[in-house]
Formats: sequence, C-alpha cells, structure tokens
Amino acid sequence: MLIRSLRQTLGFLRPDCIQITCSSGIKYFPPPKNYDNIEIPERPRLRMFEKVPLYPPNLKPPKMQKRLRYMRGPETLHNKLQLKQYGIIALSGGRLAHKHFEMARLVVARHLDMKRMFAIWRVDPPWQPVTKKGQGQRMGGGKGAIDHYVTPIKTGRVILEVGGKCEYAEAYKMLKIVAERLPFKAMAVSQKIMEKMEAEEKWKEENNQNPYTMKYIIQNNMGGCHKMLSPFDHKWHGKYL
Repeated sequence: MLIRSLRQTLGFLRPDCIQITCSSGIKYFPPPKNYDNIEIPERPRLRMFEKVPLYPPNLKPPKMQKRLRYMRGPETLHNKLQLKQYGIIALSGGRLAHKHFEMARLVVARHLDMKRMFAIWRVDPPWQPVTKKGQGQRMGGGKGAIDHYVTPIKTGRVILEVGGKCEYAEAYKMLKIVAERLPFKAMAVSQKIMEKMEAEEKWKEENNQNPYTMKYIIQNNMGGCHKMLSPFDHKWHGKYL
C-alpha cells in the first residue's frame, strides 16, 4: 500500500514533457553584399527644378491644351530601374507639380545618408503649362493665363531612384513617405520586387483558365458593351483608367 501511494505521488510530480534549449550552437549568417562596383557621385542629393521653364527672351510662353493622352496608358520607355536597386513607380496616371518635386527632394535629403547613398530623378522638370482664370470671371474672354507648369506621368513610370551601399530596408522608409504624398497612386519598389511583379503577371496570363477575359468580352461585344466603352477601353481593354 505504501509503495502504491509512493508511485502515485511520483507520477504526479513527473512532468509530461521535457524541453531542452541549446545554449550554444552553430549559426549560419549569409555573407554581406558586395558594393565595390558602386560609385557615389559628387552630388548625391536630388537637384532642384525650376518652377517655370526657361524660354528665349523673344518668345512668349506658349499655352497648351490639356492633352490627357500624355497621362493615359502604360509607360513604355522609362519603366525600368537604371541603377537596378530601389525607386518609386507610378501605379496610375497623373501630374507632378513643382510642389511635389520640392516635397520629394526635401524628404529624400532629410533621410539620405550622403556618405553611402545617392538619389537621381527619372522625370523631366515641369514643362506643360496649365491655365486658369481668376475667380468670379464670366464665361468667354479667351483662354486664361498660365497658372503653373506640370509634368504628365503615365502608369509604370519610374519617378526617382535611390542607390548606393545600402539595403532596401534603409531606403524603404523615405521612398514610402514620398510615394504616399504624390498626387497619384505610387509604390516603393526594388529590383527584386519589380522582377517578382513581372513574373506574377506573366504567370497569370499563361495559367488563366477563364476564357471570358476583359479582352475577349470587349472584342466580341458581349452584352452590347461597346455602347458603354470609350476608345481607350477598346485599346487597353479596361486596364489603364
């Protein structure tokens, strides 16, 4: 009887499982990246753009129509990262005014480590004039005076790039701040992220099992959709709005 009671008490005190934690062991850390091929330029910061483009003294600044085609559709030329590191790309069309250039320049200058990092513009200075009439004016009287200048941006355009001896986590903070303050949708990317996005889009097109895509529906006028679509929907199949 005594032996049975001792066995029961010892069974209650015995733990169900034993966890062993190694105090030391062999750990593997990948080797650091090699930045020997990167050269820091003399002016690592973003340069300042003029508010008004320079014209010859004998030329009157020309006025221009809206020309929304400059903002519609995909960007076919400046859609790759030249430095193959980090940058900001536009996810929709829009316009960049001088205040947006100044905002991006100041944010990057505040967070940039000039000993290891540098930044470059990938867009032109403001060049397209935008006219505006004074408040309270009546209809007519011709086109208004030039109010400010903008730079039209298409979907997929690279706005700026950041390079140097740094990781993506170091540049992500300032790139995200700039991307959130732009007047259109934009995102901070790296070369790996852009390659992954291209691969995913290509995979979706190759492995799509639904035959009724937007392109098929528009080309075959299913449901009489032609009367509700614009010429740009026929061109890009509802992709770039």
